[in-house]
Amino acid sequence: MKKRSLYRLLIPWLSLFIINDAWGGTYSLHIYYQPLREFSSLRQKLGETVGIAPFQDKRSDKEYIAHHTSPRRVSDYFKSDPFPLEKAIRDSLSQALPRYGVKTVSVSEWSGKQESMKNIKADSILTIEIKRFWMQGTTTRSKIKMNTSVYLVIHLGVKKVGKVFTRNVFVGKERTIARLTPEEVEQTFNQILTNIFDNFLSNPYGI
Repeated sequence: MKKRSLYRLLIPWLSLFIINDAWGGTYSLHIYYQPLREFSSLRQKLGETVGIAPFQDKRSDKEYIAHHTSPRRVSDYFKSDPFPLEKAIRDSLSQALPRYGVKTVSVSEWSGKQESMKNIKADSILTIEIKRFWMQGTTTRSKIKMNTSVYLVIHLGVKKVGKVFTRNVFVGKERTIARLTPEEVEQTFNQILTNIFDNFLSNPYGI
């Protein structure tokens, strides 16, 4: 009797496991920028206040940032948290800059043009276009190949020098691992963001 009762309890859980394995799932990843460097001259270059304009996601598919197909042709999809992706990147940058003495303020819009900076109440203004932010995981011969590519266009307007600096940043990364987990995908993206923004903030003018 005890064995029958145990089987009755296990059957729903086993069924759920089988269904999930057959259908795949969707996972949320905490996407954020965590600085690893010190930027001692950042306030001197950007000023006391930076206006953060809305970031633009120019990708054709804005729902997901990664996809993995298992040997059984089961698909797993991954999305950013916060969502949408432009909010995740914008929020983490806004939270990082004040630790270096640079206050951030939200700006409703900015054309990216030099002449439009005078109407913005900030020393500098920043916006980013997300052209690509994607990882594709493919399983072959018990190994998983991870192809990751991130392409951002960073626009920085600085009032005191009267210029808009634009930087195109592309990062491509390929790795082969034994098992793909949401933590692995999350860590890969966040390391790329750290490299991109640490380099940018170390030399915001790019000259």
